[in-house]
Amino acid sequence: MTIKSGDRFPDGTLTEFIEVETAGCSVGPNQFKVADLVKGKKIVIFGLPGAFTPTCSAKHAPGYISNSEKLKAKGVDEVWCIAVNDAFVMGAWGKDLNAAGKVRMMADGSAELTKTLGLELDLIARGMGVRSQRYSMLLEDGVVKKVNVEPAGQFDVSSAESMLAHL
Repeated sequence: MTIKSGDRFPDGTLTEFIEVETAGCSVGPNQFKVADLVKGKKIVIFGLPGAFTPTCSAKHAPGYISNSEKLKAKGVDEVWCIAVNDAFVMGAWGKDLNAAGKVRMMADGSAELTKTLGLELDLIARGMGVRSQRYSMLLEDGVVKKVNVEPAGQFDVSSAESMLAHL
């Protein structure tokens, strides 16, 4: 069943590649419990089929990166990009897109959280495995306030501009 407004965002684990060591975070992939990350925060999440793929790299992620300050001005604490890639790939993609300090590049390498959300996309026939549908979501203290899932092959309702209009 696909997650919907009013649902609690499911617990799970996401991995983020950390480039600079801080208290509690070593350099390299670090695993985070989603329940801890969402507690008391307003978070915009966008999910996409994969790092370095055409629409994801040219439009979806860059839109959120360039609009991160506008989102924060509307009360958003963090912006996350979730993709079914490993943390090394997400880290490299984030570096390539200059996402640091703007969008957290979160890896769901085995699609476990994506499947729990009901937002998996079977691209096995195209040689890409199980990926994520393209979507955006607004969470407040772990509760889903808005979900925008794109029809296959489209890019509109999950854009940063669409999310800004909602806020």
